[in-house]
Amino acid sequence: VQLQASGGGSVQAGGSLRLSCAASGSTFNDITMGWFRQAPGKEREFVAARRWSGGSSRYADSVKGRFTISRDSAKKTVDLQMNNVKPEDTAVYYCAASYRLIHGLIEDKDRYTYWGQGTLVTVSS
Repeated sequence: VQLQASGGGSVQAGGSLRLSCAASGSTFNDITMGWFRQAPGKEREFVAARRWSGGSSRYADSVKGRFTISRDSAKKTVDLQMNNVKPEDTAVYYCAASYRLIHGLIEDKDRYTYWGQGTLVTVSS
């Protein structure tokens, strides 16, 4: 699976931004797609994830109610809609994928095999 993240940029606090992760590969059966972020000087952390096939999504508490992860099957993308962004959302955002990931491990970055190159989001106050 190859992943290509896009959509990052600069936005003012309270604004919105939409990230997109284009996925290519042989099959998307039983694959989980996730978004992670890494702020300067901090560890990479979980943001949101969902199974490609559907089902419930999972969000970090810090973004719950503001961010939404969705899938576009036709475009083969997994998007992250970011609303009411805050300066603490500033980070490089990465999309990631993993096959046959147990739902209980969906937030564990070490369980993801495939990673995109990252896209920078800067939120100014």
